Amino acid sequence: MADLDDIRDGDNFGLNTPADTSAFYLKGLNNASWGLKNRMSRIFNRKSGRTVMLAFDHGFLMGPTSGLERIDLNIAPLAAHADCLMGCRGMIRTSIPADNTKPICLRTDTGTTILTEMNHNVLISEEEAVSMNVSAMAAMLSIGDADTEASTIANFSRLVDIGNKYSIPVMGVTAVGKDMARDSRYFGLASRVCAENGASIVKTYYTEGFENVVAACPVPIVIAGGKKLPELEALELCYKAIQCGASGVDMGRNVFQSEAPLAMMTAVKEVVHNDATPAEAFDVYNTVKNEA
Repeated sequence: MADLDDIRDGDNFGLNTPADTSAFYLKGLNNASWGLKNRMSRIFNRKSGRTVMLAFDHGFLMGPTSGLERIDLNIAPLAAHADCLMGCRGMIRTSIPADNTKPICLRTDTGTTILTEMNHNVLISEEEAVSMNVSAMAAMLSIGDADTEASTIANFSRLVDIGNKYSIPVMGVTAVGKDMARDSRYFGLASRVCAENGASIVKTYYTEGFENVVAACPVPIVIAGGKKLPELEALELCYKAIQCGASGVDMGRNVFQSEAPLAMMTAVKEVVHNDATPAEAFDVYNTVKNEA
């Protein structure tokens, strides 16, 4: 067990030494099973090694929040333009056409809402993910929350067991602990805990020093979009994260609450897959918006 009296912050992240991807194009997966690699290759673009995920799982906490009042009207039309869809089983079954060929990342933990104490979650059954033919499963880890840290890590570890059983990748979603600062030290710790417990993908938040967060996490990291930002600011967020080594984004509100969601999705893809600058991507946003 680590000596808690002598914890030293990491300072040698090997930023100039990339991870070995000689056996598979995504880092940390050289030794993964064929099935897991195959599912990951559905989610992450083979050319860029990155992904643009569209998150619409907010409703299981928030209900019909702005932009998610009608999944069939607001999200389903965007599905073809995303690399991967992240949602809950109920909305996917009721509102995403079954002939959708985009990979699904299924939100597999459920529990409390914004009306009560957050993060007291449990897992849905493993049969659900298998029956829905999902390409990945996601669950939240509440690192730094004394009340729910242990239970959410236990949930996640159980989900990884299920994922290993069926060769389904698992994405660890780092919730922000109420007693932890939103900085690279915290997100580095939270992301590493996800990877240590078997995550194939980690979803976390961008912060200053993000290159160290990415370097210390041996599997692909995608960033959460977080709260709604002006379109140019959201594109700048994407750009900074990609430049620091992120393997993509999992955006929700910054797409479906945009004045022009399809234009925003197109612009984000330009940043993620084509290394467009924020200004170049913003021009794409305005062009697509004006053509609509």
